[in-house]
Amino acid sequence: MPPPYPAGETITILRPGAPTQDEYGNDVPGPDVPTPVDGCAVWPRTSSEDDQARAQVTEGLNAVAPYGTDIRPHDRVKVGDRIYEVDGDPGEWRSPLTGTKAGVQIALTRVTG
Repeated sequence: MPPPYPAGETITILRPGAPTQDEYGNDVPGPDVPTPVDGCAVWPRTSSEDDQARAQVTEGLNAVAPYGTDIRPHDRVKVGDRIYEVDGDPGEWRSPLTGTKAGVQIALTRVTG
């Protein structure tokens, strides 16, 4: 069954808005424009810890959003109260046999510390 899933999660895509200028006249990304996406599947992908030089934790999630969701490699995604970076190009899944549009798979990464 392709998304949206009835018991799925709502994720929020955060994409920088139209550029603005800083006090020196340089273009800088505008404020994030949030886009909620309902009915997504989200599950853990990876987690690792590096405590050699500092307490750093890398956390990864996979998410599947409805087919056709506009998500790009430089977007960020809010899941619950945490913000993740999109890791690479999201992939659209479509069956070559039936044409079923299974969704957009998104790899997400968050580094703290």
